[in-house]
Amino acid sequence: MIVDSVVAADILGVQVTERGPETRIVTVTGELDALTTPVLATVLTETLVAARVVVVDLDSVQYLASVGLRVLIEAKYLAAEHGSDLQLVCHSASVNLVFDGSGLREHFTLADSVALALGQ
Repeated sequence: MIVDSVVAADILGVQVTERGPETRIVTVTGELDALTTPVLATVLTETLVAARVVVVDLDSVQYLASVGLRVLIEAKYLAAEHGSDLQLVCHSASVNLVFDGSGLREHFTLADSVALALGQ
């Protein structure tokens, strides 16, 4: 599933890939700011309701504003409510700077790769 929105594709890309009946990979590219995070919030909400395991690949995110971090925190709580497993994959320097600066890194389950998050 590729999400269509009014957000220009060169600013944000969000793609959801099914890996079996209860596993989804959400690949995010571009910038997560006040303009783009509503798109990600909608996708994550729909995906967490539909799947038991959700891996969010943030490796190609170039910018993460605090509002983007808030969307990820809300997704973490939604996952807990639905009994889903939410994992983040992130090697983006700018995103890691936000995680480290906010002190929220330990509140997320981080995997070194999508394959490792899926137990492969």
